[in-house]
Amino acid sequence: MATLYSRIAVIYAVILFSTYLSTGIAALGINYGQVANNLPPPERVLELLRSLKVTKARIYDTNPQVLAAFANSNVELIVTVENDMLGQLRDPQQALQWVSAHIKPYLPATRITGIQVGNEVLTDPDSTLKANLVPAMVSIHGALVQLGLDSYVQVSSPNSLAVLTQSYPPSAGSFDSEIYSVVYQFLQFLSTTNSPYWINAYPYFAYKDDPSRISLDYVLFNPNTGMVDPYTKLRYDNMLYAQVDAVTFAMARMGFEGIEVRVSETGWPSKGDPDEVGATLENAALYNKNLLRRQLKNEGTPLRPNARLEVYVFALFNEDMKPGPTSERNYGLFQPDGTMAYNVGLSALSTPSSTSSATISLASSATKFSAGGVAI
Repeated sequence: MATLYSRIAVIYAVILFSTYLSTGIAALGINYGQVANNLPPPERVLELLRSLKVTKARIYDTNPQVLAAFANSNVELIVTVENDMLGQLRDPQQALQWVSAHIKPYLPATRITGIQVGNEVLTDPDSTLKANLVPAMVSIHGALVQLGLDSYVQVSSPNSLAVLTQSYPPSAGSFDSEIYSVVYQFLQFLSTTNSPYWINAYPYFAYKDDPSRISLDYVLFNPNTGMVDPYTKLRYDNMLYAQVDAVTFAMARMGFEGIEVRVSETGWPSKGDPDEVGATLENAALYNKNLLRRQLKNEGTPLRPNARLEVYVFALFNEDMKPGPTSERNYGLFQPDGTMAYNVGLSALSTPSSTSSATISLASSATKFSAGGVAI
């Protein structure tokens, strides 16, 4: 009987997920990583996204199988230029050839809306890589212009919060002086092309590194007293919004006030090593459930309350071949076989947030997706 009830609960949650997403979470996407040897083919991944009504996804390359599979779907796709390609693509002719081979053939059937040039390049120890970033972005954008595709595809590059030397309080946000010159060129490009600044923002890391001083409720979007920026008097009830606004303030400090900040990655691991404090199934479910609740409101941050914040959740699947600590392989909402890693508690979205894990219906094996959609 318990198994039957858990299956019914999961089906109900999935139906609600589809309903909520189809009625207005236009600013929510998901990262579709592929560092695994057991993932379903792209065609089945697309079926999963369709069943969840997710219409935005990001991949970490330009995998032709994915690009072809996503043709004639309603899913907007952001693709990525691998870091080791930047040196080659700073050359305009090489960039033109790359766009002609990796982007142009798939448009407009596949809705490629963005090209991320590298990943977390500004904090990479390789100085040559940093030097190649903006020239590669300029060349790729130039190729899009030459091919008449620049009005459809934006060019940017996601960075971690490590680009900031100070992020607390948000109004004190400032970039690392050691990368000031390349950051300035980077922001100049974004401003000129009207492209967003993407950040990989993980409140989990801040909590893991200092759990005795950082409130778990604050990082999980649970009810809490929050913090008030002493200079702006803006109140923050969660760390993610504070991180986003810190980047906005840092850009303004360099003279760039009109660039939109978007979150290219955020998430919470459902499992970790003994020293990875907070990496639990319950916390992962709470973080993503509460984040989705905020996305349903299409709300902005305290600094920009009327500009909805676009967020891409990390990640769609657990990826068994990712190096590093256990947490790295356990950010997925789903297992590779299509079962839920955990239920994000979408059936509770109509009720106030709760700190109790009892409100989360955890289901690790009750639901799979099939060729016909969601099935048990």
